[in-house]
Amino acid sequence: MTFKGLKPITYGGREVWPLIEGGKGVSATNHASSGAWAAAGGIGTVSAVNADSYDENGDPIPQVYDQRTREERHQQLIQYAIDGATEQVKRAHEMANGKGAININVLWEMGGAQEVLEGVLAQTKGMVTGVTCGAGMPYKLSEIAERHNVYYLPIISSGRAFRALWKRAYHKVPHLMAAVVYEDPWLAGGHNGLSNAEDPREPQDPYPRVKQLREMMRKEGVADDIPIVMAGGVWNLREWENWIDNPELGAIAFQFGTRPLLTHESPIPQVWKDALRDIKPGDVLLHKFSPTGFYSSAVKTPFLYDLMHRSDRQIPFAKAADEDHSVQLEIVKKGGKLWVKPEDKKRAKVWVGEGHTEALKTPDDTLVFVTPESRDTIRKDQSDCMGCLSHCGFSSWKDHDNFTTGRLADPRSFCIQKTLQDIAHGDAVENNLMFAGHSAYRFREDPFYSNNYTPSVKELVERILTGD
Repeated sequence: MTFKGLKPITYGGREVWPLIEGGKGVSATNHASSGAWAAAGGIGTVSAVNADSYDENGDPIPQVYDQRTREERHQQLIQYAIDGATEQVKRAHEMANGKGAININVLWEMGGAQEVLEGVLAQTKGMVTGVTCGAGMPYKLSEIAERHNVYYLPIISSGRAFRALWKRAYHKVPHLMAAVVYEDPWLAGGHNGLSNAEDPREPQDPYPRVKQLREMMRKEGVADDIPIVMAGGVWNLREWENWIDNPELGAIAFQFGTRPLLTHESPIPQVWKDALRDIKPGDVLLHKFSPTGFYSSAVKTPFLYDLMHRSDRQIPFAKAADEDHSVQLEIVKKGGKLWVKPEDKKRAKVWVGEGHTEALKTPDDTLVFVTPESRDTIRKDQSDCMGCLSHCGFSSWKDHDNFTTGRLADPRSFCIQKTLQDIAHGDAVENNLMFAGHSAYRFREDPFYSNNYTPSVKELVERILTGD
């Protein structure tokens, strides 16, 4: 029995349930999951972020970057992304068999985002209903959507962000804005849109924020039947009953990002699925180690703990002695004389004694202390950069103009392309970044998943439609 108040919406010329599969990063949402979600009557979302292509045996083609320069490797990455997402959309469209709808998800701050989006849409005409896009301020999303006659669904985390996008660009293409996705910055997995005015340690209730968003949309003349999609922290509909048919909020749809990970069709490896069952409350950390510069939420794996400890082993320095930085740090082998606080020199001596003998400079005039092995990995990953982001703090890459951010590469961060490709294709979860929403601990608590039960996407959608 369908949960009370929940009704289908018209999207792309057909009735669909207002249930959207969240599009999760590199190869964590593909044709199998999104095609099945659409076939169940919802809106499936293919991730168009460096998606997999396949060889004649149906195996993923490894994305090898063998060109000499970053600019050349960046062009390889764009082609991989176009080819992979195109393949995924075609397969998802076939699986959906005319039911539901297929969206694609693009991160605006990924390297070559506009070129990738244009390339995929040009090759998948009639298959993609809409484009969800966040991780930045995608001003040009509406004009790209208009060029290819698809809907667009901006992902924002505040009414202020929506208003900026609307006034600058979206008011020119209002007829193709199918929905506005509110992605809660304290609850959603992956990258989060926290502003400088918001405290990452002080979560805000999403209801007033979404109410304010609707008020701003109304003020700009956006009709109440354009849904706001609640994304982040949505586990079941029963807990959001007061949002449905609520005149303060207007039309509401719901995005599910974490729950679809643990389904038969989910493309993530079994080790990742198994790890989801062991997550406890507090195991997902909102952190700022990402090379994008955004906050993001991920499971506290040894990989993430290493980043935390690396930043803890950090001291400020000066290039000349001053009142605060009054002692010289002799262990720095290159880069001239560096001066630190006396108490920081004592801390550095302890870290060196523990094997963290390499002091690496950061863009903020600090030093982080790592082992020689960590230093070698960091340096190699930085030199292997393939330009997966429009701006990368880890490698100082920029995907336009002179191809550099002009800032020192930051050893406190990591190569996000490498770790997301590795975990999605079977490498150990403890060695990688494992994105998850803050509700992931509920896999342990929800009786639906007891006795290691793993549903199909169809079973999961049917479960969600009951309210549970």
